[in-house]
Amino acid sequence: MNRPIQLNDLIDAIIFAGQKHRGQIRKDQQGSPYITHPVAVAQKVLEKGRVGDRNVLLAALLHDTIEDTPTTPDEIRDQFGQDVLSIVLELTDDKSLPKDQRKQLQILHASSLSHAAKIIKLADKLVNCQDILHSPPKDWSLERRRDYIQWAADVVAQIRGTNLPLESAFDTMLAEAETELSFQLEPFETVSNRPWGPGRPKWNQAQHQDC
Repeated sequence: MNRPIQLNDLIDAIIFAGQKHRGQIRKDQQGSPYITHPVAVAQKVLEKGRVGDRNVLLAALLHDTIEDTPTTPDEIRDQFGQDVLSIVLELTDDKSLPKDQRKQLQILHASSLSHAAKIIKLADKLVNCQDILHSPPKDWSLERRRDYIQWAADVVAQIRGTNLPLESAFDTMLAEAETELSFQLEPFETVSNRPWGPGRPKWNQAQHQDC
């Protein structure tokens, strides 16, 4: 990762993502335009993670386009290159699978991601958890918020050692969550000991849903 970002590339990716996510909103109480999420993820990569690499920042801005919009891989490859597309594809869940299975697979596959994808994954989980902590969806119970943050921590546990500033920011958020949401984070042990479907621990009964 050593190719610096150019302003025109950054603007092109923001415009592209904004057009693709047009009409979509976040689940926060304000109903924020969805584009605020990838922009926030890219901001964390740059400012917290101190990563200025072109491909990482562009992939951060585009990381939800294939998963959540009709965007095709060819569109991203043609406009931003194969390297950016490859990172985006790593971060794209298979929406044909049940939600609980997708959550489990994120834990299973996290350690095999490229370094670039791991950086974006860290920033994405940080942004989502901060939203859950400070501006959760109106219909999310305390239990569901705890459940989401525990799952995110289990994903992050698989990719520690990737980017210490981002991990430190995530840990700061976890400490705040444990205080504000009044729960004790359970240390990650094995995937089999943390089921994300039927039979999961008592306060993990809420169904996962992305922010």
